[in-house]
Amino acid sequence: MVQIAIDGNEANTSQRVGSNVYAFELLTALEKLTADQPEVQWTVLLSHTAVTDLPKARAGWTYTIVTPRRFWTQWALPIHLFLYQKKYNVFFTPGHYAPRLSAVPYISSVMDLAFIHFPQQFRKKDTAQLTEWTRYSIKHAKKVLAISHFTQQEVIKYYHRQPADVFVAYPALPTGSIIHNQEKVPANWIKKILNTSAPFFLYVVTLQPRKYLVTLVKAYEKFCQKFPQQKFETPHLLIAGKVGWLAEETLRTVNRSPVKEKIHLLGYVSEAEKYQLYRKSLCTILIGLYEGFGLPPLEAMAAGTLPVVANTSSLAEVVGEAGFSVSPKNTTEIAEVLEKITHLKAKQRGALLKKGRQQVKAFSWQTTAEIILTQLLEVATAYAK
Repeated sequence: MVQIAIDGNEANTSQRVGSNVYAFELLTALEKLTADQPEVQWTVLLSHTAVTDLPKARAGWTYTIVTPRRFWTQWALPIHLFLYQKKYNVFFTPGHYAPRLSAVPYISSVMDLAFIHFPQQFRKKDTAQLTEWTRYSIKHAKKVLAISHFTQQEVIKYYHRQPADVFVAYPALPTGSIIHNQEKVPANWIKKILNTSAPFFLYVVTLQPRKYLVTLVKAYEKFCQKFPQQKFETPHLLIAGKVGWLAEETLRTVNRSPVKEKIHLLGYVSEAEKYQLYRKSLCTILIGLYEGFGLPPLEAMAAGTLPVVANTSSLAEVVGEAGFSVSPKNTTEIAEVLEKITHLKAKQRGALLKKGRQQVKAFSWQTTAEIILTQLLEVATAYAK
């Protein structure tokens, strides 16, 4: 029998984004995967009571509240692991942070290392914590989970880990996304908010400097310059997503754009609204300089539209041959791709959409859970007391 402890705090929230979603989906998939494997026993460690949609407790899947809640990762958790080191064979944290001291061999996770490349885009306190806590979490981990091959290479490069010690476990579409559970929204809601039936390009992501929206706006302006003489209406640019930190430059660029009447800042949209936007768009764009994985292109392909992504970091892994890659700094290249997509023939578009549907199948939570379980069992065996 193998006893596995897992930090469930990233998943233990009712409002999940980013790493919270990843942790929740992992817990759900791991519980399902091992439901008929009594030889694998899980203890999910939490700082407070479990939210209602976490997997239900059962024989072999239990929840333990570890206190005190204050300084949990660096105080309560290491004490608990020390006291129960004879019980647990391996510890797993689906987030960046492991305890500074752990009496149990562990696997930690890395979403991305953006704080190394773009420290100016984080608060100084957050940069300091990310730098130090990630460093020792990776240094002392027996294995490190990376969410893409790009992130895997980043960990190897910056933390000098052996390639065999860093494995890839991709995210997949959230099981609660509108792709899987399609709610109803009024058929004409997009036309209502835009006051036009023009075709459109879509950008879905939190407004942040490293998402390179300023470059996209400049590229869109170049694209629009070619359309006054065209016989059909110029596609608009829709930007859906909440305003994040340091977004002032982005907002100023949009407000000062000579084609600002064709650029629509929608703010936060519901899952149902986002799905309709995907379905109706000519393409979905994500040209951030740095992405650990990039869920919007995966959602776009599943919903039935074309992804346009930056040719940097992990995004090419996500879209494969189903989309378009561009330099995130080259406004001319981006404009040319937008023009190409606008003029795609139905047969060409259909072939790309088919590739997109196949590409989505390469990412599943079951496969990810199987990879992680295999690694956990290897660590448990290698460091058996």
